[in-house]
Amino acid sequence: MAETLKETAEREERIVLVAVATSVQKDTKQSLVELEELGQTAGAVTVAKVIQNRESVHSGTYIGKGKIDEVRELVSLHHADCVVCDDELTPAQLHNLQEALEVRVIDRTVLILDIFAKRASTSEGKLQVELAQLRYRASHLIGGRSELSRLGGGIGTRGPGEQKLEMDRRMIRERITFVRRELEKVQKNRELTRKKRQENPVPVVAIVGYTNAGKSTLLNHLTGAGILAEDKLFATLDPTTRKRKLENGEEILFTDTVGFIRKLPHHLIQAFRSTLEEAKYADAILHVVDCSNPDMDAQMHTVYQTLQMLQVGDKPVITAFNKTDLYDSGEALKDLQADKTAAISAKYGEGIDEMLHIISDVLKSAKVLIEKVFPYEEGGRVNQLRKYGQVLAEEYREEGVYVKAYIDRQHEYLFY
Repeated sequence: MAETLKETAEREERIVLVAVATSVQKDTKQSLVELEELGQTAGAVTVAKVIQNRESVHSGTYIGKGKIDEVRELVSLHHADCVVCDDELTPAQLHNLQEALEVRVIDRTVLILDIFAKRASTSEGKLQVELAQLRYRASHLIGGRSELSRLGGGIGTRGPGEQKLEMDRRMIRERITFVRRELEKVQKNRELTRKKRQENPVPVVAIVGYTNAGKSTLLNHLTGAGILAEDKLFATLDPTTRKRKLENGEEILFTDTVGFIRKLPHHLIQAFRSTLEEAKYADAILHVVDCSNPDMDAQMHTVYQTLQMLQVGDKPVITAFNKTDLYDSGEALKDLQADKTAAISAKYGEGIDEMLHIISDVLKSAKVLIEKVFPYEEGGRVNQLRKYGQVLAEEYREEGVYVKAYIDRQHEYLFY
């Protein structure tokens, strides 16, 4: 009996994956491979995959009747616990498909939200995930149609069903309001932190990239941050900022951000906007790419699309092609949208020094070199230069204070 209980407790959830390939969506096979990886990350095992080729998804059931019969047979054959669809389902599709298959149905969004819920460790991360989940539930909350239709319309039957639905909606709305207020407090603290950083001359580089590209591994190598770095999707969610001192004495703040993924749920983008906006306020973007992934080009496209969505288009981008130790193609690595590129292996430290030189050069190109002697009565301007610039040399002379420094172009006007 004890062994049976143990086996039941350790049994992985068995899932069937379903996707629709349309003329618009051409990367369905790769997307389904990624969905399987998401399932593994969530602790499930994929027992079958189904792809239907259609002009467009079925408005009522996502897939057509023939495929519904096929999926139902696969569910029965493999004793599956759940069917996972590769796109976000409408409330009607979810309800109809679940009734037709007679098994629990979820979509890609719910799967990602589940992973985020497991991975969030800070209070901010947990609040962001909860907000995304609540927004999803609010948009997918529908009345129990079958339950209400079976009510005979007798006294005391129809009302309670409708009241329960309204009660659920009200509770979700109230919880969303509470979570948003809590996140606003956190966001104010984040804005204060950003403001202090902007007053500090230390430049900030935001590390972005597709999930599992090696961002956390790179941050650990650069700064000894000691954050979790696993070969899993969304291994880390919470942003981490650490300082790195270069050989020339220059200091740079590196900020890790949550990984991007194709079909990233809009609920998550809204909830994690304050975190993702670390890239918006950075001085430069370090785009980490897994060059060993055969889907590399599509992943790069997804990252740039997400950055565009966040209105991060005016920052210099350095693309670091990571995992070169696993790259066996003879083709040159290119990113036509990047200002500069570097080839690295974050795991073994290869190419890191060259990448840091490139980052330093890119940051300096956004600055102006100032050499000037300030009269002693203008000591306040020298202090401003120390505050907003990177002082390379400072010397007290008879006529005043000689300063040689790099200054951001936006503050250049203060010193002329």
